Amino acid sequence: MTITYPLNTQLFFHDGSEVIDLVQKRFVHPMLELHSFDLPPAPALSNKLYLVPTTDPAIADASVDPIFGPQPSALSELPDVDAFSRAFVIGLIEIWAGKRPAMQIARSCHRSVHSKLQNYGKSLTADLPKIRKIYIAQPIEGVIESTVTLRIKDRVRSLILRFEGVDKRWICTELFLL
Repeated sequence: MTITYPLNTQLFFHDGSEVIDLVQKRFVHPMLELHSFDLPPAPALSNKLYLVPTTDPAIADASVDPIFGPQPSALSELPDVDAFSRAFVIGLIEIWAGKRPAMQIARSCHRSVHSKLQNYGKSLTADLPKIRKIYIAQPIEGVIESTVTLRIKDRVRSLILRFEGVDKRWICTELFLL
């Protein structure tokens, strides 16, 4: 077996200019065939949107290692969407009621979201919300946008949550109480 390398010939002139000859000469190098070089076919590229994990704004250093940093997970690797979102919302309400410490839910949300839920809880200490309905939408694979309608006394308020599937678990990246 031999490998052929193309070589371009270059001409240099005394005035400093350079001309590259377009005719290519071939250099043949002998090589022993020790391994077969059958490469697997390249995966086909798709036009599908994919998740780029959101960095936590509470952390000043936004440089994330591409190998050891957060990795997006496929929907098949993540827990059940309905059960997780319901358990997360119930956990939020229990935190606001003072029946559960906020650190129990800290693993499932960014630091900025964790501080928001503590602040919202201070404003809702007297009146506990009751869940009316949970609406779940999935704009792209690995992302859930959930809207929860809550009844607080005579008012109806909306709790908006965004979950991203990262490292085979759901992470709450946004939380708004309207």
